Amino acid sequence: MRIALFCRSLLSDWNHGDAHFLRGVAAELDARGHDVLAFEPEDAWSAQGLAAAHDRAALAASNEAAAACQRLWPRLYPRRYALATLDLDAALEGVDVALVHEGNDPELVRRLGEHRARAGRYHLFFHDTHHRLLTDPAVIVRRDLSGYDCVLGFGKSLCELYLSRGVARRAVVWHEAADARLFRPLPGVEKERDLVWIGDWGDGERTAELHEFLIEPVRALGLRARVHGLRYPARALAALADAGIEHAGWLPNHLVPDAFARARVTVHVPRRPYAALLPGAPAMRAFEALACGIPLVSAPWSDAERLFSPGRDYLVARTGAEVTEHLRALLSDPDYARGLAEHGRRTVLARHTCAHRVDTLLDLVDELLLPSSLRLADEDDELERSGARSGVRRCDPAHHRSPLA
Repeated sequence: MRIALFCRSLLSDWNHGDAHFLRGVAAELDARGHDVLAFEPEDAWSAQGLAAAHDRAALAASNEAAAACQRLWPRLYPRRYALATLDLDAALEGVDVALVHEGNDPELVRRLGEHRARAGRYHLFFHDTHHRLLTDPAVIVRRDLSGYDCVLGFGKSLCELYLSRGVARRAVVWHEAADARLFRPLPGVEKERDLVWIGDWGDGERTAELHEFLIEPVRALGLRARVHGLRYPARALAALADAGIEHAGWLPNHLVPDAFARARVTVHVPRRPYAALLPGAPAMRAFEALACGIPLVSAPWSDAERLFSPGRDYLVARTGAEVTEHLRALLSDPDYARGLAEHGRRTVLARHTCAHRVDTLLDLVDELLLPSSLRLADEDDELERSGARSGVRRCDPAHHRSPLA
């Protein structure tokens, strides 16, 4: 098949975590012999934001990251376009499936829906990995998705929200996952520190949580710790320094496995809108950390979709004091830490890689190719199968009626 992928950027993952998963999906599709066409705007928001930062070290790292992206995925170099002059007839010539990420310009989302409704010769999916439909619904609701076959949402709660609010006819759960080609243990790398955490400060969405579940436990245990990420205000940098934590700035995603390999443990601190309002799936970085075989201690989030085995794949802490105790136990008992890390990695490899998500995507495409009468007859069986396969569940209008269904 020929598959078109429209995203904010594949070249840059600066302040752009969605590139992690989309690169892995595109690489997996390419490895299976599909023709993948990636499109990103020539003024990509991620690259523009980096340029505006005027940080010479970050700019150098970004340029190296773009070069590394081309080395790692040489067949996936994106086609860069200007929205005002983008010819969709030419771009989508011969395309069987178009996948459109939520982070795209709303005008592009609208034009693609209209083109699909007019051309009707390919399947069109809207991919959402954000909490915006809940926290800023006008941004999504004003995008007309009537020309799209369905929404691919990062979790069941988001899919149900799309259906209950009448924004989409159909929504399918498509969890994020780890690119197992890139995220893997590096046993030859020497441990240099006790803990590493990789993530942005969070624009107020997890300020209190980072103090409780990261900064204070590190201070209490006197750990050698490093933090990577963007948008750390002066007060945050001061809090890190006061706890003895090194802030090492942004880290290109292809270097993350090395950073995990150099530390003995990491933590997962989800943003509040995901943990409290859209439960069921962890942040992307949790999949990647587990794939790299590093012991993980997580702040509270509800594994409502039973993706993992808490206590066996990772440790759950309800309070900062529990984080401290979990970290103490893992750092003092290498066998315990190794067993936890190995179990978490096995779970990711069995259920949560980009290859599993490509299986789900291709199954959905195959289903859409069936005559409508066969799709309806098979709906209940497919719902049951999708719930058991790779931790993925389907939300369908037959079960969650919306005004558009």
